[in-house]
Amino acid sequence: MECCHTHTVRTEEERTKLIHRLNRIEGQIRGLRGMVEKDAYCVDILTQSAAVNAAVNAFNRELITRHIETCVTRELSAGNTAVLDELVTTLQKLMK
Repeated sequence: MECCHTHTVRTEEERTKLIHRLNRIEGQIRGLRGMVEKDAYCVDILTQSAAVNAAVNAFNRELITRHIETCVTRELSAGNTAVLDELVTTLQKLMK
């Protein structure tokens, strides 16, 4: 994976893996909507919602790990320490 400030070039395998994760999350969201439409029990909906949150968190962990291993490492090697501020800001957003 390559990074160039606002653009990241990923291998086909990386892209496919991320898209598959997103497709699963999309399916979980559709399932949640269906549960609400069918007046499912609140606890069951909340349980499914927690599973969606866990899936999104797993997606974010995968993406941030690759970002640190590639983009951040490369920028630091090039002497661009501003990338650390960007990383901290991003991590703060993820932890809200």
